[in-house]
Amino acid sequence: MSDEERDPSGRDAGRAPSGPPRHTRRLSDKILIAFHHACDQGDFEVAEELLRILEMMLTRRPVSPDVNRRKNMESLVAAHERLWLLRHPDANEN
Repeated sequence: MSDEERDPSGRDAGRAPSGPPRHTRRLSDKILIAFHHACDQGDFEVAEELLRILEMMLTRRPVSPDVNRRKNMESLVAAHERLWLLRHPDANEN
Protein backbone atom coordinates (compact mmCIF):
# COMPACT_ATOMS: atom_id res chain seq x y z
CA MET A 1 0.00 0.00 0.00
CA SER A 2 1.46 3.38 -0.97
CA ASP A 3 1.70 6.41 1.31
CA GLU A 4 -1.00 8.17 -0.74
CA GLU A 5 -3.53 5.52 0.28
CA ARG A 6 -2.98 6.12 4.00
CA ASP A 7 -4.31 8.96 6.13
CA PRO A 8 -1.91 10.89 8.44
CA SER A 9 -2.40 8.35 11.25
CA GLY A 10 -1.17 5.53 8.99
CA ARG A 11 -4.56 3.86 8.57
CA ASP A 12 -5.94 2.77 5.23
CA ALA A 13 -7.71 5.89 3.88
CA GLY A 14 -10.10 3.77 1.83
CA ARG A 15 -11.62 2.03 4.87
CA ALA A 16 -14.30 3.45 7.08
CA PRO A 17 -13.32 3.99 10.73
CA SER A 18 -14.13 0.88 12.75
CA GLY A 19 -15.39 2.74 15.82
CA PRO A 20 -13.56 3.80 18.94
CA PRO A 21 -9.93 2.74 19.28
CA ARG A 22 -9.31 -0.61 20.94
CA HIS A 23 -7.34 -0.38 24.16
CA THR A 24 -5.17 -3.38 24.90
CA ARG A 25 -3.98 -2.39 28.38
CA ARG A 26 -5.79 -1.14 31.43
CA LEU A 27 -5.12 2.43 32.51
CA SER A 28 -3.55 1.15 35.73
CA ASP A 29 -1.10 -0.94 33.69
CA LYS A 30 -0.13 2.10 31.61
CA ILE A 31 0.43 4.16 34.77
CA LEU A 32 2.62 1.39 36.22
CA ILE A 33 4.66 1.34 33.00
CA ALA A 34 5.02 5.14 33.18
CA PHE A 35 6.13 4.77 36.83
CA HIS A 36 8.90 2.34 35.86
CA HIS A 37 9.93 4.62 32.99
CA ALA A 38 10.19 7.58 35.39
CA CYS A 39 12.32 5.43 37.74
CA ASP A 40 14.56 4.42 34.84
CA GLN A 41 14.99 8.12 33.98
CA GLY A 42 15.79 8.99 37.60
CA ASP A 43 12.73 11.25 37.92
CA PHE A 44 11.67 10.13 41.38
CA GLU A 45 9.27 13.02 41.93
CA VAL A 46 7.20 12.01 38.89
CA ALA A 47 7.51 8.33 39.85
CA GLU A 48 6.15 9.10 43.31
CA GLU A 49 3.19 11.04 41.90
CA LEU A 50 2.37 8.24 39.44
CA LEU A 51 2.56 5.75 42.29
CA ARG A 52 0.19 7.88 44.35
CA ILE A 53 -2.31 7.95 41.46
CA LEU A 54 -1.97 4.20 40.93
CA GLU A 55 -2.54 3.57 44.63
CA MET A 56 -5.67 5.74 44.56
CA MET A 57 -7.00 3.78 41.57
CA LEU A 58 -6.32 0.37 43.12
CA THR A 59 -7.56 1.09 46.63
CA ARG A 60 -10.85 2.80 45.84
CA ARG A 61 -14.02 0.77 45.91
CA PRO A 62 -14.25 -1.26 42.68
CA VAL A 63 -17.31 -0.85 40.47
CA SER A 64 -17.25 -4.53 39.53
CA PRO A 65 -15.57 -7.53 41.15
CA ASP A 66 -11.84 -7.40 40.43
CA VAL A 67 -10.34 -10.84 39.96
CA ASN A 68 -6.84 -9.34 39.62
CA ARG A 69 -6.92 -7.36 42.88
CA ARG A 70 -4.26 -9.46 44.63
CA LYS A 71 -1.89 -9.24 41.65
CA ASN A 72 -2.50 -5.50 41.38
CA MET A 73 -1.71 -4.99 45.06
CA GLU A 74 1.47 -7.07 44.75
CA SER A 75 2.56 -4.87 41.84
CA LEU A 76 1.81 -1.76 43.90
CA VAL A 77 3.89 -3.03 46.83
CA ALA A 78 6.76 -3.94 44.48
CA ALA A 79 6.61 -0.46 42.94
CA HIS A 80 6.77 1.16 46.39
CA GLU A 81 9.75 -1.05 47.22
CA ARG A 82 11.55 -0.14 43.98
CA LEU A 83 11.09 3.59 44.58
CA TRP A 84 12.29 3.27 48.18
CA LEU A 85 15.40 1.33 47.12
CA LEU A 86 16.18 3.88 44.40
CA ARG A 87 15.91 6.71 46.92
CA HIS A 88 18.01 4.84 49.52
CA PRO A 89 20.75 3.13 47.47
CA ASP A 90 23.01 2.46 50.47
CA ALA A 91 20.21 0.57 52.26
CA ASN A 92 20.57 -2.51 50.02
CA GLU A 93 24.35 -2.90 50.55
CA ASN A 94 23.95 -5.73 53.07
